[in-house]
Amino acid sequence: MTQWRYLEDLVVGETLDSESLVVDHDHMIEFAKEYDPQYFHTDPEAARESRFGEVIASGQYTMMLWRKLDHQLSHNIAWICGVAWDDVRWPIAVRAGDMLKARATCLEKRVSSSDPSRGVTRFHYQLFNQNDELVFSAISTNLIERAPSASSEHA
Repeated sequence: MTQWRYLEDLVVGETLDSESLVVDHDHMIEFAKEYDPQYFHTDPEAARESRFGEVIASGQYTMMLWRKLDHQLSHNIAWICGVAWDDVRWPIAVRAGDMLKARATCLEKRVSSSDPSRGVTRFHYQLFNQNDELVFSAISTNLIERAPSASSEHA
């Protein structure tokens, strides 16, 4: 049984790092063929002529890998849903063979003003490669359950 972390359990400033994941060349290309079929994501020969010099991961694939790693960090948070992402960035291309690690930092938390039975959080999500270079980042606003004892006070 999962020991859920509620709004009251989160600590502003807390930073968690995931384990590493290696970007698989074939999986990266198969994803791009289905969802982002630009030549520099799908065609190794044509990509050699691009400014990247080789196939690179699509931004959506990079986000998918971040999400997979983020589940190591946040699988036990009592999420309701995401509300918004701000300041989404891909400063450096992800390439096959890169070793990626996710980081999540709780920036703020508060009780929802429209529904005090839930909370609102903001997290800074980051993804780094093996050289500790930032390859993806976003600020996420999320709704989260309050602890049962806290939310029953507002019922």
